[in-house]
Amino acid sequence: MTLFAWGGPAGRGLIRTRPEDFEVEEILGHAPSGNGEHLWLWIEKRERNTVDVASMLARVAGVHPRAVSFAGLKDRNAVTRQYFSIHLAGKADPVGLGLDLPGVRILAAERSARKIQRGRLKGNRFILTVRELDGDCDTLEQRLAQMRDHGAPNGFGEQRFGGNNIARARALFAGEMRRKPGKHKRGFYLSAARSLLFNRVLEARIGDGTWNRIIDGDVAMLDGSHAFFVPESGDAEVAVRCERLDVHPTGPLAGQGVSPVGAEVALLEQRIFDAEPELVRGLEQFRLQHDRRALRMRVGELEWEFAEPNCLRLAFTLGSGSYATSVLRELINHDLPTKSRLGRAHG
Repeated sequence: MTLFAWGGPAGRGLIRTRPEDFEVEEILGHAPSGNGEHLWLWIEKRERNTVDVASMLARVAGVHPRAVSFAGLKDRNAVTRQYFSIHLAGKADPVGLGLDLPGVRILAAERSARKIQRGRLKGNRFILTVRELDGDCDTLEQRLAQMRDHGAPNGFGEQRFGGNNIARARALFAGEMRRKPGKHKRGFYLSAARSLLFNRVLEARIGDGTWNRIIDGDVAMLDGSHAFFVPESGDAEVAVRCERLDVHPTGPLAGQGVSPVGAEVALLEQRIFDAEPELVRGLEQFRLQHDRRALRMRVGELEWEFAEPNCLRLAFTLGSGSYATSVLRELINHDLPTKSRLGRAHG
């Protein structure tokens, strides 16, 4: 994406110079019941992949990897806190579970009647530090206030595309892959293709100024939910609710099935799809079902401070599936530190 909702970055800076500069805390939205055959663990991990931590827990607990569950994947290059559950039917809690897990701390453990379901989380709380900040602080404050009051574009972050996932998706759809990818990798490629199409629709809506408004033919999504509905044309109440961030306009997650949009929205989305027919056909070929995603995200509980020389600290909450980097892109051009910087920061 090249367009910006609030005027574009007002500076530049470095993110992730050390893991502690990117903190993520999962908001599950429900708590363990207190008893049952599933052990819930509230875990802090540093520079650890979520899937790797799940495998480590399975090994130490002496269970099959499928017995360990989590709600969502969290960044590796960060300090993150999230829940894992281990199915221990008829078994006692493992002894010394947290003693041999490098980069992992178990902060709490409690039994529950149910395992943690993949994708069943309310959102995430982020605490980010931007270092070597070079920019106009007054303009940055203006951008921050606009996002606090009016939200931000809900684009897929660059990590969704993984460098060459789009190229691999095209090769997969064209039958040009020498080796058939496994289910896990194939899922990344399909998600990247869907995300690209969604981002292009979002960018078109930013360009015409409708990314944060319900227009004729739109499908609206309830804030904090994946439930959507088709409002009546010219519904004044829906327009007011959209202004209050209670509902959001949506964009397509391409796949099989009839899209519920109409009028000018249908024409716009079809124009984007017509420019990438191989991606659209490929997603249908793999039987993904058409779905919707909010074009706008609420940036909840947004706080900021300009601390230390050339340093900006941010804290905010996003709903499930939204990206912190999509907030940052509206503020600054952000770079990752060089390897030499990373070495110094970690040392």
